[in-house]
Amino acid sequence: MSASTMNAEIEVDAPVSVAYDQWTQFEDFPHFMGAVKSVTQLDDTRTHWVTSIGGVEREFDATITDQVPNEHIAWASDDGTSHVGEVSFTSAGDATLVTLRMTWQPENLIEKAGAALGLDERQAESDLKNFKKFLEERGAATGGWRGEVHGGTTATPTPEI
Repeated sequence: MSASTMNAEIEVDAPVSVAYDQWTQFEDFPHFMGAVKSVTQLDDTRTHWVTSIGGVEREFDATITDQVPNEHIAWASDDGTSHVGEVSFTSAGDATLVTLRMTWQPENLIEKAGAALGLDERQAESDLKNFKKFLEERGAATGGWRGEVHGGTTATPTPEI
């Protein structure tokens, strides 16, 4: 089976900077992503994930390949299930449009069936709804990281004059 692609988006009632800052708090992902059991931030660009999808637990590392504050975060897995993704943030007045795109390779029969039935995309939509609820109920991000990443390397942001 070819790679599975999922796209989802949601409008969050929060400014771009707040929605972006919350998304940089990877260790909070289990609070709103159904398949994510844990995320450990290894350094500025690397994370370790434990997921459980259809009863199949996976562990893998991912590297942030490109990150620009208030715009987007892109990543790729280093090992395990091969996947790449990007989340982007677009201002919609006082709200933010959060768009998630992922491409990954289903490995077993359950994952292939889930991809064929569109369950991946429904899970992504559910996760974004949970992200919206998590952020809107808090009214603020739990933290934020404002650095930039280009080509997997952390770049020092240029100070505004």
